Amino acid sequence: QVQLVESGGGLVQAGGSLRLSCAASGRTFSRYLMGWFRQAPGKERDFVAGIMWTGDMTYYADSVKGRFTISRDNAKNTVSLQMNSLEPEDTAFYYCAALRLFQPITLQAVDYWGQGTQVTVSS
Repeated sequence: QVQLVESGGGLVQAGGSLRLSCAASGRTFSRYLMGWFRQAPGKERDFVAGIMWTGDMTYYADSVKGRFTISRDNAKNTVSLQMNSLEPEDTAFYYCAALRLFQPITLQAVDYWGQGTQVTVSS
């Protein structure tokens, strides 16, 4: 069992930065690929970024490459998403997720979700 709690969302102007954090509880945290998804009003929930349990392999949606950085600390059971050069199109509810390993990074691979945190980018 893994429980995920996000923090760090808020309102920021375009071009600004935010850092999201996800605190995980559960002894099996290191066995999951950890990821961030987002969902804007009226749209589907989309993958944003993911990181392998070793921390040496990361994955990003094309829309955030070069602007967002995902990291994890298995000793502290945390995963973070540093978001720079934010755009109004990044406005969404952001969810932390624990995904099963060795599967395509899709919604169907997610075993656990956090409750989400709102990110709003004003123009």
